[in-house]
Amino acid sequence: MEGIVKSCIKIFGSWNNAIQAAGFIPNRSHDNRMYKRVSTKAIDGHLCDSVSELLIDNWLYKNNILHERDVYYPKTHHKADWAVSIKNKNKKIFVEYFGLANDSPRYDRAIKEKKKLCHKNKISLVPIYPQNLYPKEFLEDNLKEKFKNII
Repeated sequence: MEGIVKSCIKIFGSWNNAIQAAGFIPNRSHDNRMYKRVSTKAIDGHLCDSVSELLIDNWLYKNNILHERDVYYPKTHHKADWAVSIKNKNKKIFVEYFGLANDSPRYDRAIKEKKKLCHKNKISLVPIYPQNLYPKEFLEDNLKEKFKNII
């Protein structure tokens, strides 16, 4: 097998490139992940870790939803992507973009931990997944549905 792998890397540049050339979908390597962190700045000046987070932050801003970035969960090192303030109430809701759900066991464990923390601390959570943002023509309706009790 080692000879085949070396030949594929020599001819195609990588094992995954050879798999693609054969018409199959390769496993993602650490260097070829679906998501890479890209710092971006939202309309309101918030720094976001991805284009997807930028879309959400800009949507919150355009819909006059008061929000903060990177808010700590109580008594932990975990941070929520956003905390949304509810008008006329002294209450915050955490908003998380789970963009890498089902991408790695470690990330999925962090999602479960954050959900448990919200339950334990009686914090409402609005989870957002890639299918809520893409295709982009459904973003507006999907986010309005997620935030229907806030706007």
